[in-house]
Amino acid sequence: MKKTLYITNSGEFKRKDNTLYFINDEGKRTFIPIEDINDIFIFSEVSLNTKLLDFLSQKHICVHFFNYFGYYSGTYYPREHLNAGHVLLKQSEVYLNFERRLDLASRFVNGSIHQMQQVLKYYVNRRKDNNIHLKDSAEKMAEIKEHLIQAQTIEELMASEGHAREVYYSCFDDIIQNKDFVFDKRTKQPPLNALNALISFGNSICYTMILSEIYKTYLDPRIGFLHSTNFRRFSLNLDVAEIFKPIMVDRLIFQLINKKMITKKHFEQQHTGGILLNDKGRRIFLEQTELRMRTTVNHRHLGRRVSYRRLYRLELYKIQKHILGEKEYEPFESLW
Repeated sequence: MKKTLYITNSGEFKRKDNTLYFINDEGKRTFIPIEDINDIFIFSEVSLNTKLLDFLSQKHICVHFFNYFGYYSGTYYPREHLNAGHVLLKQSEVYLNFERRLDLASRFVNGSIHQMQQVLKYYVNRRKDNNIHLKDSAEKMAEIKEHLIQAQTIEELMASEGHAREVYYSCFDDIIQNKDFVFDKRTKQPPLNALNALISFGNSICYTMILSEIYKTYLDPRIGFLHSTNFRRFSLNLDVAEIFKPIMVDRLIFQLINKKMITKKHFEQQHTGGILLNDKGRRIFLEQTELRMRTTVNHRHLGRRVSYRRLYRLELYKIQKHILGEKEYEPFESLW
């Protein structure tokens, strides 16, 4: 199974024959067989040259860059190797047809709310204190889902998803119950407390991983449906991430906090007033993210176990079939 390579130390990337190797600032070399790599995430100052980028292009490997603060900077997105003009035309047709775009966008929002609802139900069943707020919030989200069919614009769908997320976030303190990780309210640029810092960092990783998976399909990442195709470079990955953030990011955050793998010592305050993960905190988060991506679960439709990373690709294949008119898209629904 291929993996994501995370570079968190400064140094230099080089190529030797069919192998990558990384030299850190202390001169230590780490060899990385190219066949084992799915994509590369760089979180530090790294030197590389065009010869290396050309080699990575030949192997169809995306390189994602993050700045000193852990914010996504951009992606080296190799030339598409799965070109299909027919798929691109169909993807554009769906976007330009208002009814079809609204329908597909509604499916993304429905899937997103379902996943948030499942997370709440999971903790309702695990808790022994009969938490009424968690139960009421799960029911409230079911009501929001029922009203999605009435939405007549993308903006109304986004508003419903935003309302559901407010209800969902209001339960984080009940789930975590840790005075060092109080939600308060959602803040992003910059995050104003530790929990928001974890959410922002995790969401950014999720968006970027899905972008890598889109590259391995015939879909164009620039044409989204819920998130408008405008001057941002990519938007389809944002659509798909709405379905997976609750189970891939939020559940991981709860695990890291509840198992005390991440504590208040893993954060630092910036001069702007924002709170961010420090280097050690980022490394822990990334290590656990990769473990989660390699974990396998039973897929009820395929009748076999698949990795979490594979779930991303399977979701994209379903979207592609929907766009081509082969089978209507039904968003992934977790049962755990």
